[in-house]
Amino acid sequence: MYKCKGRIPELETARLRLRKMRRRDAAQMFVHWSDREVTRYMNLAPMLGTSEAADMIALLNHMAGEEDALRWGIELKDTGKLIGSCGFNTWQLEGAFRGEIGYELGRDYWRYGYMSEAFTALLPFGYETMGLNRIEALVDPRNAASGSFLTSQGFTREGLLRQVQHTSTGYKDMVMYSLLYDEFLRNKRRQ
Repeated sequence: MYKCKGRIPELETARLRLRKMRRRDAAQMFVHWSDREVTRYMNLAPMLGTSEAADMIALLNHMAGEEDALRWGIELKDTGKLIGSCGFNTWQLEGAFRGEIGYELGRDYWRYGYMSEAFTALLPFGYETMGLNRIEALVDPRNAASGSFLTSQGFTREGLLRQVQHTSTGYKDMVMYSLLYDEFLRNKRRQ
């Protein structure tokens, strides 16, 4: 059974490094987390200052220590710039072997294949290191781009979960997407 114990291992792809975010990354992440276009469908109000981004980074790292979440900063290897983040919002091993992912990219980095590339490290980590059988994503029903992205990665749209999340603006519906380990393996063999 996987235990991260606060360690956020570094993962690499051809162009990206997925790594633990640090306090000094707050200014770069603030740019993304304060952009209304980036946060439009997240259960996160746009941030108003870099101190809020620093607090979010500290919270995410603390949650990794408690094994409640595991979030990586997505860094461009050639510049060292953080362009977003991705990771596991929650996971349950005993009895379910499932985890829920979340992700976002800064607007300037949309449509360059960066998140698809990040998934080439994120998904194998979930299945092969964490031992998950099912990876889920909850998507705001209005977020067609995220739904299309997930289906391009082999995820199946399972259906609408009515009022499944509560936010500062009330209860929200979310669409459930999932990818099973055997589906992931079949997709990998086809590539």
